[in-house]
Amino acid sequence: MPIATQFILSLESKPGVLSRIAKAFGSKGVNIKAFCAWEQAGQANGKDNMRVVVSDPEKGRAALKVEKIDYYEEQALENTPGALGTVAQHLRDAHINITCGYCTPSREGKRAIVVLSVSDVKKAQEVLREESLDEI
Repeated sequence: MPIATQFILSLESKPGVLSRIAKAFGSKGVNIKAFCAWEQAGQANGKDNMRVVVSDPEKGRAALKVEKIDYYEEQALENTPGALGTVAQHLRDAHINITCGYCTPSREGKRAIVVLSVSDVKKAQEVLREESLDEI
């Protein structure tokens, strides 16, 4: 099961924020593979969250630094289409919680990317490898 680095950004929800993030990555030649953004009503600091998986995390870090965008990183699992049910079952059986999940759309029958944040990445990777799912 491939591990992906995802950036978690805490940003004000207003027009132009996604454009700023996308242009920052694009200026460094970094492709956004997947992202998830949402508003959280009642946030005390007025900030909302965005999770982003990019093609080159090192260049992604540089892009965020240039734009002075605060972030932290989290390791996540990527899997391929058709495997989500099997993967989720194995994680459940190992008492590993899926804390966040999102995906990219599949285009013309090509692969989509599913990204899962889990309560214990190392244990999840071991469990899934034991199940011969490391190539999913």
